Amino acid sequence: MYRLLKQEGRAKRGEFTTVHGVIQTPVFMNVGTVAAIKGAVSTEDLEGIKTQVELSNTYHLHVRPGDKLIKQMGGLHKFMSWNKPILTDSGGFQVFSLAKLRQIKEEGVYFNSHIDGRKIFMGPEESMQIQSNLGSTIAMAFDECPSSKADRKYVQSSVERTTRWLERCKTEMKRLNGLEDTVNPNQMLFGINQGAIYTDIRIEHAKRISEMDLDGYAVGGLAVGETHEEMYHVLDEVVPYLPVNKPTYLMGVGTPANILEGVERGVDFFDCVYPSRNGRHGHVYTNHGKLNLFNQQYELDGRPIEEGCDCPACRRYSRAYIRHLLKAKEMLGMRLCVLHNLYFYNTMMEEIRAALDEGRFAQYKKDKLNGMNIE
Repeated sequence: MYRLLKQEGRAKRGEFTTVHGVIQTPVFMNVGTVAAIKGAVSTEDLEGIKTQVELSNTYHLHVRPGDKLIKQMGGLHKFMSWNKPILTDSGGFQVFSLAKLRQIKEEGVYFNSHIDGRKIFMGPEESMQIQSNLGSTIAMAFDECPSSKADRKYVQSSVERTTRWLERCKTEMKRLNGLEDTVNPNQMLFGINQGAIYTDIRIEHAKRISEMDLDGYAVGGLAVGETHEEMYHVLDEVVPYLPVNKPTYLMGVGTPANILEGVERGVDFFDCVYPSRNGRHGHVYTNHGKLNLFNQQYELDGRPIEEGCDCPACRRYSRAYIRHLLKAKEMLGMRLCVLHNLYFYNTMMEEIRAALDEGRFAQYKKDKLNGMNIE
């Protein structure tokens, strides 16, 4: 259940109550694709860096170790020893990203596994069954994510099919939640708005799925090749047609600037691999911009990544030491950078929520972007 606590312009401050705890929004979900954050980050670490929601990938967990195995182990929460909310995406994005390996039909999608090439079929029912086996807090509807460069006719028919698939997801989830042996009978369903950069198609789709009274709504198919301006324009146009009394989730986005712009436009949920991926390459976020710790200027730098930061890396280690670890290809260097970046993102979301509580988000956004030297 979503409770809207406050608004500043379109920006929303809310609370989303789930069977695995209350999520304070806006929130950044920490991406653990295969039930682990890349960079040797443990569940214990996640608890220590203010993570509210962990996100895992339906397709990847289906391929390995298998969702039925995870169900036998008591579901994803027990499997990875995490008791807070988990969101699982539906596998729909892999339909987009594994374009060379798939064939889309009305019943669903035929894949070849990226691991061993074996044939896989996934449709709305299969995606819901896999996510039910995982027992995540929030399941995403199965959709197709058309390229932002796809032509209008293709996008129109793709979105119509995604709507038909959403109806099937809703029906199947209701059935699964009623089964005696289901891992999480309170599993929630979020629908996904698609339409590439055709705002009229997106608006029509937003209206249609809003009528279906789902637990939440995502804007998908952005950050897949369009410009930031095009993405912000889509949000400006579409978010007003999604229910204000339900959470809005911008999938796969993004940079600190993207998040601030998204919050301003009414987005509650975000996820992105940037903080962990950049961290693994020695790129770390600070309130004064991004640093590349491989740069020689940090060779003798005894300061933490960021003065005043309370993350596990900054509390104890210097830029010089972390740079040495990265250069020596020691896993600890990568791990410390990932922990710092996730802590930075989670702390920024805390600051955003405090600014919204106090009615000063517009000023906070301006100061944050200026401090990070972002236009």
